[in-house]
Amino acid sequence: MIQQTEFFFEGGRSGVLLIHGLTGTPMEMRLLGKGLHKAGFTVHGMQLAGHCGNADDLLATGWRDWYASVETAADDLLGKVDHLFVGGLSMGALLALKLAADRPAQVSGVGVYGATFRYDGWSIPHMARLSFLLPLLKRLGIGRHRSFMEQPPYGIRDERLRAQVSTAMLSGDSAAAGLPGNPWYSLAEMYGLAADVRRRLPQVNAPCLVAHASDDDVASVRNAELVVRGVNAPTELLLLEDSYHMITIDRERRTLIEHSAAFFDRVVTAGNAGRIAA
Repeated sequence: MIQQTEFFFEGGRSGVLLIHGLTGTPMEMRLLGKGLHKAGFTVHGMQLAGHCGNADDLLATGWRDWYASVETAADDLLGKVDHLFVGGLSMGALLALKLAADRPAQVSGVGVYGATFRYDGWSIPHMARLSFLLPLLKRLGIGRHRSFMEQPPYGIRDERLRAQVSTAMLSGDSAAAGLPGNPWYSLAEMYGLAADVRRRLPQVNAPCLVAHASDDDVASVRNAELVVRGVNAPTELLLLEDSYHMITIDRERRTLIEHSAAFFDRVVTAGNAGRIAA
């Protein structure tokens, strides 16, 4: 059964929509959300369709369903704020970029956190690095009930936090820590999303804060560089030296919060100045 784990913190007239990653949960965005709220933002940590349940719940959905839930959450937040920012972790970063490409008049800026177009980090097993072949296997009907199981260090450099998260994940508490594995077919859907977003990057004209762990165990920095090179917008690259993939909860989360709040504030100030000048 899918559990609802979304959160909403009411603040000022600038709002941030936060999107978790594949097989993840809004809990991985909650600390970032609290920090942004403390900085004055209205924050909605949304839950993607099919997530926070079991593998069958997830397999009943695809990337278009996940994106539709992002659009619904964005529409809801747009009714409450004057400036809409969107930030996502891992696959959530791709969904955030797609929203910016599709809605250039509505998205003021993007927080691109640990963007994952390919799983090519140092902890990914050799077999899993071939997961870009999964869309073909899905079309052939092969491997519907197969999964790539999560591997230590689970995207978390902080050992104490890693132990807490892995215990919750492996105990089956998907609402708190996500699923312990990535179903092949869901990964195939993610690669379909990644291909779509790569084509659409030149249509992103909202300023982007691209934050990535320099020693990311799941997705190498090449993923961040793809965004910096591909978008048609001002970018700021933030490389975090003491974190792994889950930068929203790992050791440098406060640095990420500070940079995100300052970046979004600068975008609002620049936009207001432009309107005054006009």
